[in-house]
Amino acid sequence: MIELKGIAWNHSRGFVSVVATAQRYEERHPDVRITWEKRSLQAFADASLEDLATAYDLIIMDHPHTALAAKERVLVPLDEHLPEAFLADQAANSVGQSHPSYAFDGHQWTLATDAAAPIATCRPDLMEAHRLDLPDTWEALLDLARSGYVTVSLYPLDALMHLYTVCETLGAAPFQSSDEVAPAEVMETALLKLRELADLCGRECLRRNPIWTAEYMSRTTDKSAAYCPFAYGYSNYSRPGYAPHRLQAVDLVTLNGKPLRSVLGGAGIAVSAKSLHAPIAADYAAFTASPEIQTGLYYDAGGQPGYRAAWTDERINRASSDFFSNTLPTLDRALLRPAYSGYMSFQDAGTPVMRAFLAGQLTAIETINQLNAIYKTSRES
Repeated sequence: MIELKGIAWNHSRGFVSVVATAQRYEERHPDVRITWEKRSLQAFADASLEDLATAYDLIIMDHPHTALAAKERVLVPLDEHLPEAFLADQAANSVGQSHPSYAFDGHQWTLATDAAAPIATCRPDLMEAHRLDLPDTWEALLDLARSGYVTVSLYPLDALMHLYTVCETLGAAPFQSSDEVAPAEVMETALLKLRELADLCGRECLRRNPIWTAEYMSRTTDKSAAYCPFAYGYSNYSRPGYAPHRLQAVDLVTLNGKPLRSVLGGAGIAVSAKSLHAPIAADYAAFTASPEIQTGLYYDAGGQPGYRAAWTDERINRASSDFFSNTLPTLDRALLRPAYSGYMSFQDAGTPVMRAFLAGQLTAIETINQLNAIYKTSRES
């Protein structure tokens, strides 16, 4: 009996989906047993891949870890185990830059089994009850927020991602220089815009990650749940019966005439370099990423596929209030976080700085200086 252990994250989208594919793989391969465990969303973003690779054969990870994982060789290069034609099909069916985000140093380290980026959502029943129109510009968003109809996910990590988004839309893509995250005048404008939105939406938004935001919106009758301008999307909340109130997913607003470009998230399945059964683990990873599973069992079990054909599938869109077709343009233009081995140290140290700024504990200039200092250190490392 071949036994594999995997680690995912603690939500139906990230956990139940892979448990279902593991069960089906076992049915097709009776000599294999796959056990999945789960960790929190924060641990999903923060956990050391080296530690996870020591304890597990299979790891659900996000793309910013790829460069460091490749440098330290803690994962198996999947291109050494999977057919070239399979990987070419994965690339052709990438949602935005999901598939290439897991490539580094000439190898494919992870299969993009899950795709996500910050999107906008609304509560159709509240929008109708209060006779509200969806905002299409930043100014209209602020007007809606001033009237109390807006919440937003501003958990520290998400707030940092939103800073990248606003900087890029203002004309300065982040991380183009080795000395600064973005030009100071652009960063200051972006920071002040985000703090204005945070102040209008209330301090509780600083404590909500995307899952908690979706749970709040789908459960409360408070009018602030009517609209959320950006939070990493979870298609589960757009499916009938998953939560008390259904969320409708839509594209992001514009700023200065340009659509916001949010920061690509999602997740992929990787194989530990320490696994004693790497070929079998890679085969299971390919099974989970395959078109028939992604457009069938994986979605049906609560997953949010990373395979493009699932996002355009009529059955899947009918079953999710058009979550996928409505937000595919958002993901196709999503930004990638930089691929250098020190990036995660910047992200880990930068998030509390964003929290302090949005809580009013730092000025914009102090925030810029601290973020730039952390960034320079991360580049040097």
